[in-house]
Amino acid sequence: MRIAHIDGRLAIKGEQGYYDVAEASGGRFGPDPQTAFDDWRAFSTWGRQFSASSSPVAPLQMGRGAHTGWGPAVPRPAQIFAVGLNYRDHIAESQLNVPDEPAVFTKFRTSLTGHESGVTLPEGLVDWEAELVAVIGRHCHRANRDTAWSYVAGLTIGQDLSERRLQLTGPAPQFSLGKSYPGFAPLGPEIVSTDEFTDPDDLELGCKLEGGEILQKSRTSEMVFDIPDLITRLSAVCPLLPGDLIFTGTPAGVGGARTPQKFLAPGDVLITWIEGIGTLRTPLLAP
Repeated sequence: MRIAHIDGRLAIKGEQGYYDVAEASGGRFGPDPQTAFDDWRAFSTWGRQFSASSSPVAPLQMGRGAHTGWGPAVPRPAQIFAVGLNYRDHIAESQLNVPDEPAVFTKFRTSLTGHESGVTLPEGLVDWEAELVAVIGRHCHRANRDTAWSYVAGLTIGQDLSERRLQLTGPAPQFSLGKSYPGFAPLGPEIVSTDEFTDPDDLELGCKLEGGEILQKSRTSEMVFDIPDLITRLSAVCPLLPGDLIFTGTPAGVGGARTPQKFLAPGDVLITWIEGIGTLRTPLLAP
């Protein structure tokens, strides 16, 4: 099952394209994308049974000649967790030691934006970080590793855009602020339910500049702390709520670790992909 946030409404992918969920379900489920997580079990049961061929409604008009505004796949999560230093090659390029515990911070939800949404670059040094994002589907507190995946509604693509000057301002680094300018959390375009993956712990991910070089390329199996481990450790402290997001970290290849350093500029278009999910396109704009 694949769902998206299109023109402010919840949509589901079918054989002929995307369908408006409120219309296709006869009003059983509302148009607000956030409400899909209020009762994810019921919604996902309906979604897996949804057949576009027998749907009484036509698919949404997409592409040329139609207005299509992609919103963040989850528009109003109660909590956004983000994890730093979670790929061994990124730890090595950062010249740091492998942590014994996940390095956790937050991104504020006003930084969320959607596929194809332009992000205005602030002053400073804006870096890219391609990330797999787990979406929580039901209340989770003190989970164990064996059941952790059962709390995940689906997976999506995220970018943890980071303004490095503010992020690294001391004496204590400002990770959350440096990573929470408007648009600094592109998310989407789809949430893909976990049953769609043969092995959700081993997916290729990466990013590149449109028409240019590949900036990052790795596999999620290279994480130090995988998704079950992160859910277990996070939920031991904080109850995880339906619709919460976990940005799971980025592999090597960030601009700040290069010699010479490289950062995003107005006119760049950042393309982020994850195997089995799709491609997230993010144009970068001048102030």
